[in-house]
Amino acid sequence: MSEFRRALAVWLALAAAAGAVFLLSLALGSVRLDAGQLCQALSGADTGTAGAIVRELRLPRAAAAFACGGLLALSGALMQVLLRNPLAEPYVLGVSGGAATGALGAMLLMLPLWGVQAGAAGGALLSMVLVATLARRDLLHPQVQGGHHEAGARLLLTGVILASGWGALITLILAIAPEARLRGMLFWLTGDLGGTAEYGAALAMLALAVLLAMPMARSLNVMLLGETVAQSLGVRVGRVRLATFVLASLSIAVAITTAGSIGFVGLVVPHLVRLAWGNDQRLLLPASALLGGALLMAADLIARTVIAPAQLPVGVITALLGVPTFLYLLLRRPR
Repeated sequence: MSEFRRALAVWLALAAAAGAVFLLSLALGSVRLDAGQLCQALSGADTGTAGAIVRELRLPRAAAAFACGGLLALSGALMQVLLRNPLAEPYVLGVSGGAATGALGAMLLMLPLWGVQAGAAGGALLSMVLVATLARRDLLHPQVQGGHHEAGARLLLTGVILASGWGALITLILAIAPEARLRGMLFWLTGDLGGTAEYGAALAMLALAVLLAMPMARSLNVMLLGETVAQSLGVRVGRVRLATFVLASLSIAVAITTAGSIGFVGLVVPHLVRLAWGNDQRLLLPASALLGGALLMAADLIARTVIAPAQLPVGVITALLGVPTFLYLLLRRPR
């Protein structure tokens, strides 16, 4: 019970922090709103400019940022357990490259926004299927293939090779794209929440991913001790590994489809949670989702206010915050 109370306290504190950042995201921008104006806008009493800015622009953008940040952080935590590699991150298996190729191909064909999102989703799912097909034995039967570390290395190598292939296709698309399309493509590649209008699917996927991940948390804790130990304790390692891969990949696909390729959130956030509260997956997975959502909302707030009224791609801000944090975490690791 004491562990549950501790976890609940952590989740409530992170939820409060995310709520505070969410309100700041609604109030701040090129047009600043005070508390009274914000309340009127959210209640619908203000039908003027302030109400339209909050309900039609800032609310969808902040909600999408929270959902995508939570999905990226949760998938990063799952990938780090799946690969037994603390430096693994959501895009390591090439899902992001497939999504980027599909989205940029749709942009090249001048398809509307829904076509770009469909292209991104299709590319991400295609990449996920390719990885699962090529590395199915490592996902389902790692003990037959030489143990968890070797299986994880092969799975990682499969993703890296596919990511390289997607990268070549992305370069080809950028090389033949007309100049008028390049700016939008580059914004999408670095992550952009500027045109976000729909966030329901991302929020629903985040809630579903957390609900599906929590029953696996105890098994993931045991798997950190090794495949042999996990199997001796009754964990169905193959099923857990496959479920973890599918859940993480789907989370990445939805996040990328909504906001483009945003880096470092899935790498840094799980490490920050581990440093603060330990490596118990039962606490870490929901905490990562909450902290990832808060972090991406804060990064998006900076991206649209630092040079207002102009805006930066949110991926630029996450990279500027993530690079020094990543280097610090890397250098402080014990030899």
